[in-house]
Amino acid sequence: MATPLEVSPQEVKSRLDAGEKLNLIDVREPAEHQLTRIEGADLIPMNTIPARLQDLDGLADEAPLIIFCHHGIRSLSVANWLRQQGVEACQSMSGGIDLWSLTVDRSVPRY
Repeated sequence: MATPLEVSPQEVKSRLDAGEKLNLIDVREPAEHQLTRIEGADLIPMNTIPARLQDLDGLADEAPLIIFCHHGIRSLSVANWLRQQGVEACQSMSGGIDLWSLTVDRSVPRY
């Protein structure tokens, strides 16, 4: 069965808490990243994703990619595109960092 394209912030948190290795990929812009971030996530702005395809494919071989943005729109687009390129082990975090802040970690500022 194929992995769902989207995953909730709560599910990401419980997978991390259970010790699962996940690669958190932040596809927001550097200015957004300066405002707030999820610790341990790699910043790879959406417009640089095609140039980083090989890197991301390699990362996905090690652990699933969890892609997020502000509200989950850009990350869904990136996850779709990556799957079209053959990178199956990737999911978009629904609601983005905004929903993460609301439901998982209130210390992450909202903007």
